Amino acid sequence: MSDILQTLSDAMASAVEKAGNSIVQVAARRRMPASGVVWSEDGIIVTSHHVVEHEDRIKIGLPDGSTVGATLVGRDPNTDTAVLKADTKGLTAATWLGAEQVKVGHLVLAVGRPGDDLQATLGVISALMHKRDENRFFAQTDVVMYPGFSGGPLINASGEVIGLNSSALMRGVSLTVQTPTIQYVVDHLVKHGKMRRGYLGVGVQPARLPTGIAESLGQKSGALIVSVEQDSPAEKGQLFLGDTIVSLGSHKVENLEGLLGALSVTPIGSDTMVKIVRGGQIHELAITIGERT
Repeated sequence: MSDILQTLSDAMASAVEKAGNSIVQVAARRRMPASGVVWSEDGIIVTSHHVVEHEDRIKIGLPDGSTVGATLVGRDPNTDTAVLKADTKGLTAATWLGAEQVKVGHLVLAVGRPGDDLQATLGVISALMHKRDENRFFAQTDVVMYPGFSGGPLINASGEVIGLNSSALMRGVSLTVQTPTIQYVVDHLVKHGKMRRGYLGVGVQPARLPTGIAESLGQKSGALIVSVEQDSPAEKGQLFLGDTIVSLGSHKVENLEGLLGALSVTPIGSDTMVKIVRGGQIHELAITIGERT
């Protein structure tokens, strides 16, 4: 038994050491610095949105002990992700693990560099929350998120990065934003400097559908429109108060979260079919998706 434990212990230590080559310190707030992960060797760093409190004078502590400046490329509060550009090149990019390779019960390590040295804590994947059609991939763990760990990686026993740890997405719960979501966000922020998100211009609340319609659609609820903004895509597309949105494009919509998720992956400027329930009947309207400013 002691040999097994020693082997496991050595493997975990090696995993932390390997991942540590790509973990940096991020000093972008008044209190304790947080952590970040090297995305690419040319200086792209990913970290948590909530730890970047000031956008100037950002300092990055590198694994070799040196410090360089960085600028903010962009941020996405919805996934608590920020992208920085460090004033250096030749960094060691992390090895990122696909979501399909992560399972509930896997042993994992949360690793951070809030100080000069690495810190780590052990846990397991306790739940997975995946919405593939919305590019939303999150893992819930039982690891203890020590101060300064936000923006650091969750790694597996081989030192591969599962995603970024966040203590801000869900109060009292340790969540990890997984690789596919990080990839999606980084691509958008590097290209546009912000997350371009679709916009309809409606206020909604969840509403149960009539039994017959619910059975025909295969869903129990939709997003009831309670307000329509003037000159919005919704108004121009003839959506009215009292309509219930049940799908946007190929995405089912059952509540506000579902609508926002569908809008996040629907091309801006595209003519998209919106399925609604109006007067007890199902209708489809073509609406041009706007961009949220």
